[in-house]
Amino acid sequence: LCRGGLAERLCRLQNRERSAISFWRHQCISDGKIPSDKSGVLIVKILEIFEECTIQVAICQQLEQSPATLSPEDAVINAEEPILKVLFTRETAAHLKSRPQDVIHIYPPWQKLLLQNADVPVIMNTYFSQKVLLNEHSEAREKTYDLTKMLIRKNIISLAQTFRFDDLDDKLHQESSDNQVPCAPQTHNNADSKQHPSALSAVNDSLLEMVESQGAVGWREVQVRVVIQRVYCLPAREGYRSHTQGNKPLLSNGGMFCRLCLLVQDAYGMFSEVQLQSLGSTDDIEQYCRRWEGKSCCLAGMKILQRTTRGRALGLFSLIDSLWPPVVPVKVPGQSQDSEMMTTNLPPPSFCYILTVQSGEIHVEVDEEEQISNLYQPPAVHGLKEILRIDGCNERCSFWAQVIYRRLQSKHNVPIDQRETLLFVTDSTLQNVAHGIPKVVAVSVTASCVLSVEIIEALSAGSRLVFFKDALWGNGRIICVERTVLLLQKPLLCSAAGADLSELTGPVRLDELDSTTQASSICALRGTVVGVNESTAFSWPTCNRCGNGKLELCPQDRELLYCNRCSEVVTTPVLKMQLEVFLSCPSRSQSAVKVKVWDEMTLFVLLTMLLFLQTYEVQSVLGKEVGLLNCYVHSVTSHPNCVVLEEIVLL
Repeated sequence: LCRGGLAERLCRLQNRERSAISFWRHQCISDGKIPSDKSGVLIVKILEIFEECTIQVAICQQLEQSPATLSPEDAVINAEEPILKVLFTRETAAHLKSRPQDVIHIYPPWQKLLLQNADVPVIMNTYFSQKVLLNEHSEAREKTYDLTKMLIRKNIISLAQTFRFDDLDDKLHQESSDNQVPCAPQTHNNADSKQHPSALSAVNDSLLEMVESQGAVGWREVQVRVVIQRVYCLPAREGYRSHTQGNKPLLSNGGMFCRLCLLVQDAYGMFSEVQLQSLGSTDDIEQYCRRWEGKSCCLAGMKILQRTTRGRALGLFSLIDSLWPPVVPVKVPGQSQDSEMMTTNLPPPSFCYILTVQSGEIHVEVDEEEQISNLYQPPAVHGLKEILRIDGCNERCSFWAQVIYRRLQSKHNVPIDQRETLLFVTDSTLQNVAHGIPKVVAVSVTASCVLSVEIIEALSAGSRLVFFKDALWGNGRIICVERTVLLLQKPLLCSAAGADLSELTGPVRLDELDSTTQASSICALRGTVVGVNESTAFSWPTCNRCGNGKLELCPQDRELLYCNRCSEVVTTPVLKMQLEVFLSCPSRSQSAVKVKVWDEMTLFVLLTMLLFLQTYEVQSVLGKEVGLLNCYVHSVTSHPNCVVLEEIVLL
């Protein structure tokens, strides 16, 4: 909205109005009584209710004062008291749940509108309204009404009638009982929807029209047909448990509960994110991606969780932008829907509605047997070499790569389940390049990226080919964030765009340490031993069964070690050792290169053998050449000029 413009001012006014209404209703509920101030209060008794253009119209009789002791049915009405036509918005009507014979108090600032050539005044601005329950009989009737549904007549007003066309067909404004729909909240299941075809008979193709016509309270008598563009999981809020099946969560990410979500698009190109609360199955996310993506589905029983914009949800809109413009022409609101009037020359969406299901309602019906929709845009798969050359920032990208090493970032002030994980990946497009482009790329997996149990177990077992769908590229980094999905199988539908996706045939090669090597990367190292830091060398015992390095003294026998993980005494511990070695490397002749080595590593075994043969004389290993060693780069500093590495074992 333009700053200071009429639209922005109107938006602020509407926000203040909604806040005032919510506060007033909350105050009435908290006080548990009708506000005592009766000045300016309009008291009416409802005679008849119908709906017109999403507004509830109540034909009412004005009362001088509310009956103090009688129920609304017994209230004596003076025939001379005026008849009023009171308008209630959908939200106000849902709050009041009014029926004929109910007495309503309407508090200021209501307004009376006198129409030309009409005898009945119209009452508007009825947001501050309250139903009066006068005695126990009324309260009992109210509870009974909540369990039953009431049919409200809908007056269908055509555009021809609105603009008073002369050739109007009289049949267009005939009122019929077929137009009656339930106004009270209902709970449907598949059997109920078959028995009551009028409850979910209307199918729309516009998300925006549904939001505008049905409001934020929920869609109860209509469905919206959309296409599922993406399926992914999002971390659930703290304390969220409504998505569980019994005592088992749908998915968990290292103990973090997750929610299955759909990014859907309607025939007009508008997107919405649907957050599902529960599913009838606990299949892996990969199965839902293969079964649902690209298929059409009908949404019903939705409610608006949030209306978000680009400034509030950069991650969501970076995914939406990767799916824009649509691959087929979309409809344009307000224009003829003939094929020649459809166009894709539209600006990208600037807002998106976050929807969630209402408990007990029919929410998502996916036709898995249906053909893939023409509106569906499968992920465009690129080689890593091509991705590294993208100039843009916050661009979504998909690629197929070999994971050769993974490392949890060690930040002591951050809990383990919130730390980033680095996955070092490569593909044939990088391995076959001579110079200028790294042979291995680090992919940062943030804590908000939900990894399935299958992915975690596969990466723990060894090196795997992984499909990264909708990762984020920007500022020279590839990041897996919210709405990024990692799969072990390539999707059935994906666009390769001429990229070389052939699998690796030989051993993985790393870039050698040189002046361009950066921290938090992996490289190959060769050089000459120039020193061993004996002061920092240390060893520690570990459990010979589970490898636990935190052994304790046995309480019964202080000369033995005890493993808390195995809950047993360790009689034959395995000794682990760490050593720091200084190397002279031709590729970084001006830098001091310090390598941390562990037992069972190549360099450690070599040095141990040499030291043993020379009766542990450090001078015996100086000048010995080593390499190629696979190393992780901890830090690169210029003052002092030093590179700190750690020898590693690739997956």
